[in-house]
Amino acid sequence: MQSKISKGMGYRVWGIGIVLLILLGVQTIFAQPAAPDIPLPRVTFGVERAQNVEDVSVALELVALLTILSLAPSIIIMMTSFTRIVIVLNFVKQALGTQNSPPNQMVMGLSLFLTFFIMAPTFNRINEEALQPYLAHEINYQEGIDKAVKPIREFMLRQTSEHDLALFIRASRQPNPSTIDDLKMWTIIPAFVISELKTAFIIGFMIYIPFLVIDMAVASILMSMGMMMLPPMMVSMPFKLILFVLVDGWNLIVQQLLLSFH
Repeated sequence: MQSKISKGMGYRVWGIGIVLLILLGVQTIFAQPAAPDIPLPRVTFGVERAQNVEDVSVALELVALLTILSLAPSIIIMMTSFTRIVIVLNFVKQALGTQNSPPNQMVMGLSLFLTFFIMAPTFNRINEEALQPYLAHEINYQEGIDKAVKPIREFMLRQTSEHDLALFIRASRQPNPSTIDDLKMWTIIPAFVISELKTAFIIGFMIYIPFLVIDMAVASILMSMGMMMLPPMMVSMPFKLILFVLVDGWNLIVQQLLLSFH
């Protein structure tokens, strides 16, 4: 009986000791000095009176830069060679019958790099004739825009058919321009886009012809053998891939795309 009482007293002493240690640890933690407050930044926007003309010009430059960045995707798609290239490469995928090879990301990336390669002379002219003189304060803002638009305008006019250009001139109900310089950009851009679509579809049709012949030959052979339940596309795809590799198809297609812009 006494041993049980002594054991119970021992457990109580251990329990009281553990509780005291926990309380001492908590008191030590909360007794430590608090970490200094980290100041949070505050962002403010406001409009102040300009001290000189340069302050106004810097603000206008920032607005123009933000506008150009927001319109950059549309400019790349509508005013460069990107439209023709990406449509032709997608026609190649459909003609081969490989829906996911190469992936769409690779097709878009290749189209962008080919666009930069084709447009490099035009971009160099813009840099030399418009951007660098403007940064050197040799020309003003309006002259810089006019000089930057001129190379792109000449590139688009070289690729635009007269028939498409005449359509939008008549639709705008403006007097017929006496010279090319009198054409407005809102007339040139849509004419350039539909001309690019037409050219891309013509190239895509020419790409489809050899692969269509292979599909028809394979379908005729399967029909003559009585294998009507076997999809012809499944059998013709390896033959189309072999033909495409043997003739070095990617090299030929990219070469014709590059030559089509000269």
